[in-house]
Amino acid sequence: MSDNWIVQNLQNALNTWNSKLADIWNLVTQTPETFKGGAIWNVIKNIHGGMQAIGLALLVLFFVVGVMKTCGSLTEIKKPEHALRLFIRFAIAKIVVTYGMDLMLALFRISQGIVSKIMSISKITGATNTTLPSQMIKAIEDCGFFESIPLWAVTLIGGLVVTVLSFIMIMTVYGRFFKLYLYTAIAPVPLATFAGEPTQSIGKSFLKSYSAVCLEGVIIVLSCIIFSLFASSPPVVDTSAAAVTQVWKYIGELVFNMLVLVGTIKMSDRVVREMMGL
Repeated sequence: MSDNWIVQNLQNALNTWNSKLADIWNLVTQTPETFKGGAIWNVIKNIHGGMQAIGLALLVLFFVVGVMKTCGSLTEIKKPEHALRLFIRFAIAKIVVTYGMDLMLALFRISQGIVSKIMSISKITGATNTTLPSQMIKAIEDCGFFESIPLWAVTLIGGLVVTVLSFIMIMTVYGRFFKLYLYTAIAPVPLATFAGEPTQSIGKSFLKSYSAVCLEGVIIVLSCIIFSLFASSPPVVDTSAAAVTQVWKYIGELVFNMLVLVGTIKMSDRVVREMMGL
């Protein structure tokens, strides 16, 4: 690394960005069971198991309420076709609550399969590092003391913006894992609503929302792939311009691309929900 303070400041900011981008690739390809060594998942499984008892109790309640609201009289319930339909509904709802964990993991694995397919088709399986062009480094190192003063201001602002964007980006991806855990922990309660016809819309909405969280990983991977293609073709450096102009143009274009990536990742939830009609 260069001994120049300005170059070091810029490179440190880019190293932070590259590190967080690499973490995102790692996080998107992880499963809830392996995240953070599986310690969080074990606690969530215990909570899910405890909520199952509540879910089964609510299952009966939702079923009774559904029968009362959809059946006009006891005579209607006695009809074989109607009784069979009610029995099938109750049995399916009980299976969904009992095997809710398996159902949710299956939905997550489907989304992970889409992520793996996208990565294999694009042939991009990792983040492309963003580095400073050698021509710019040489131009900065050749600057005198007074010429370096405006460069200090530009690099301080640019480095700060890049660092802040790095942490915003990684926090958004971590937030997806938090949502996956929250949905899994309380799943038995909303899934129990499938027992009653009037309340089944709650269960459907829950599964759609959970699927949307799973599919956020697809949008995140696509965003990172597009950014990696941008990073593989860095902004052209005009060597005839002054050093401060070179740095200003380079950082400006780089930050713009980073803002697009961070904005897309932050809006991944909204994008998927709009696609699913939520």
